[in-house]
Amino acid sequence: MATAGAIVRGLISPCCKIFDSPKHPEIGDISSQHNIITHALRISSRGLHFAAAHKNLRLKAHCNPLSHLFGEEVEDDVLREECGVVGIYGDPEAARLCYLALHALQHRGQEGAGIVTATEGVLHSITGVGLVADVFDESKLNQLPGSQAIGHVRYSTAGSSMLKNVQPFVAGYRFGSVGVAHNGNLVNYKTLRAMLEESGSIFNTSSDTEVVLHLIAISKARPFLQRLVDACGQLEGAYSMVFLTDDKLVAVRDPYGFRPLVMGRRANGAVVFASETCALDLIEAKYEREVNPGEVVVVDTEGISSLCLLPHQQRKACIFEHIYFSLPNSLVFGRSVYHSRYTFGQILAEEAPVECDVVIAVPDSGVVAALGYAARAKVPFQQGLIRSHYVGRTFIEPSQKIRDFGVKLKLAPVRAVLEGKRVVVVDDSIVRGTTSSKIVRLIKGAGAKEVHMRIASPPIIGSCYYGVDTPSREELISNRFSVEDTRIFIGADSLAFLPLEKLRDLLVEEAPTFCDACFSGNYAVPVRDDKVKRVGDFVDDGLNGRVASGWNTSSQGESQG
Repeated sequence: MATAGAIVRGLISPCCKIFDSPKHPEIGDISSQHNIITHALRISSRGLHFAAAHKNLRLKAHCNPLSHLFGEEVEDDVLREECGVVGIYGDPEAARLCYLALHALQHRGQEGAGIVTATEGVLHSITGVGLVADVFDESKLNQLPGSQAIGHVRYSTAGSSMLKNVQPFVAGYRFGSVGVAHNGNLVNYKTLRAMLEESGSIFNTSSDTEVVLHLIAISKARPFLQRLVDACGQLEGAYSMVFLTDDKLVAVRDPYGFRPLVMGRRANGAVVFASETCALDLIEAKYEREVNPGEVVVVDTEGISSLCLLPHQQRKACIFEHIYFSLPNSLVFGRSVYHSRYTFGQILAEEAPVECDVVIAVPDSGVVAALGYAARAKVPFQQGLIRSHYVGRTFIEPSQKIRDFGVKLKLAPVRAVLEGKRVVVVDDSIVRGTTSSKIVRLIKGAGAKEVHMRIASPPIIGSCYYGVDTPSREELISNRFSVEDTRIFIGADSLAFLPLEKLRDLLVEEAPTFCDACFSGNYAVPVRDDKVKRVGDFVDDGLNGRVASGWNTSSQGESQG
């Protein structure tokens, strides 16, 4: 990737322009010095929380012919995205609006939340572990004055949701302070960290976001914007970030556009950035456009300006945003998530029909695809599984005799819908297969005559390096088993996936602009496992005890407790 510092020195892409200046309300007075961040480096980790994931990778044996390949059962067998970000400029209620927008993005991270505001040259920060509503109350929002704010919700692996790991991070350098909230994953993190450490940088965490702050700090340029673009020119991988200084809000998206980032505006002229449009809707901001891949959008008292990181790359937006991560009411990458999922279900009904009495969904992400399947198959859709939204991700590990206790806490079968029926169950994906097998047993235990699994995505055969928490390839069931062997493993009467070629056909001319590496193995940024950082990779930084690098395989997991 070319160095981007030249952009600030005059190489502005013709596709970028200066936008109209918004109206900016006066910045409020400082009402509290409680959380002023000056020059103390307060950077936290998005890496160490995955240490607890090692013991979750051991799968208990299932009662089927393929169970010998797995160890202990995984309780939460789903893909996870790292976070959601928000940025607001020009509203006297910036902190409260940020708080509300983070509520709308809560599905992107439930382990921690934080907000940073700027006023009179000072950054104020409050972060905490838990849901947005757990972290913030009226008194804390009152400690966040100013008309500029950035916010973050974070996902982590259970057991390591420490306060120091929660974003936004705030750091001081020679010419001021900067806050950052980041969604994505830098694949060259290990290389950059080694380079920085050799030059004398001291790391406080194992987070790739800390690398960005170090690159900004060591830049020889003086203006913050030039430091930022110099730093981005050295990054490889996925990043959608918002930065806050004492006088600017900056939104940046990587040249491939892996992760979403949108821009909107409130009636009073305040500019809003967010990971999804659902956050704009909640705070009554009108959607204007995406932050383009490779674009740096700067908002200050002069208005909105846009720079493009060069060279341009082939866009590679993550297709899993439409399959699972984003809310159905969001517009992501310019497409309706609801429409995508509904169409996935329709295609499944055409490609893998089966005689059935009822169609149900694995809530919540499978619901819209199930509606599409039922409509095309002309079979009633009913609510056969009820999800409890009050169960946390951490609870006492059940014994072998009640190994399905975890899934029963979260999903309750409706016997009146299932008993004696031939049931089609629509889910968004299969990762390791353990959750699917428990769901099949749950439905059959409620009296279903037959259970036919239909998956609204192609088989996952590769790890994600661009901001999604996925297991290693060896732990992905579709990378090791055929569809028939997977069916035997989960205990279903039939199993079908959305064919990759049909997914590409649906996207038509836009297909080349989506990343489907987890289905195809074709990575936009070349990867080598020994050099590339995946979500879940660590280094032993000596600060938090001994941690291993990378995910354990199932055989390693047996010896690690």
